[in-house]
Amino acid sequence: MDKQVSMYRTMCLIRAYEDKLAEIYTEGKTPLFSIAAGTIPGEMHLAAGQEPVAVGVISHLEQDDVVTAPHRPHHFAIAKGVDLRLMTAEIFGRQSGLSRGKGGHMHLFDPQSHFSCSGIVGAGFPPAVGAALAFSKQGRKNVAVAFAGEGAANQGTFHESLNLAALWKVPVIFVIEDNQYAISVPKGQSTAIAKNSDRAQAYGIPGVYIPGNDVLAIHEAAEEAISHARQGQGPTLLEIQTTRLYGHFQGDAEAYLQSGEKESWRQQDPIAKFRTHLLDHHYLTPEEDQLIQKEIQGLVDDAVKFARESPEPDIREAFLDVFAES
Repeated sequence: MDKQVSMYRTMCLIRAYEDKLAEIYTEGKTPLFSIAAGTIPGEMHLAAGQEPVAVGVISHLEQDDVVTAPHRPHHFAIAKGVDLRLMTAEIFGRQSGLSRGKGGHMHLFDPQSHFSCSGIVGAGFPPAVGAALAFSKQGRKNVAVAFAGEGAANQGTFHESLNLAALWKVPVIFVIEDNQYAISVPKGQSTAIAKNSDRAQAYGIPGVYIPGNDVLAIHEAAEEAISHARQGQGPTLLEIQTTRLYGHFQGDAEAYLQSGEKESWRQQDPIAKFRTHLLDHHYLTPEEDQLIQKEIQGLVDDAVKFARESPEPDIREAFLDVFAES
């Protein structure tokens, strides 16, 4: 019961945080939109609707376990315990950010929580295999988890990484978020196989498809995969059906969606469904839910305040941490 409430709280924190980022992102970008302008410079990819993937899997992980994530990373970062203040400052391009404002929202690196992400599609697979190989060589029980979208499953890095992970039997879990679209291209028009999880058979490892965007089903499947890896039995490929309630990026006109498609996803909002489950089973009361929402809003407001009040980097820092001194 306590575990489920904790998972619900994390899902709500992710949603509240991203809704706030969506609101702030438009600051300074009107009436003439400029991607470089405003409080948050650069692109912004939000994961509302995909919270069950991050929470269902990462709730099994320990601090020293490794997570690599794609360009849509906030839900994974929050679930892994990345400091909300430092992450927000990084997204705002401020000096107090995780990388002193140089990485932005697609390049979040936190050694404390062993989390990283990349704007390059499929880039997280090889580092996760490398981390898992290190754990194996060191005799540690830690695992690495590589998250990516279903479009990344068509990248060479995906297949190369699965091959080596299976060959070396390292403790890594590959998780594919199937949100049905690679940017604007439907999965059926880009991928020759209906389920990427079936590709696991080619590498002799378990492959599991989890439909329904159900955090409890994801949690159960991830528990088996992570236990499998910790016991030295090698990798697992999980593909999880989910939904992207925002566009591919903020400002996406989403002209590629079918009529009513987005509304049908919103009617199946995984947080609302999980809240109903917790209330119906008396794991959570309406009053407790209100307290959770109040606490979460305080955390989000605090992180935003910290980022807004953090200084801009000195222009001279643009030349630091870039080139090695001779």
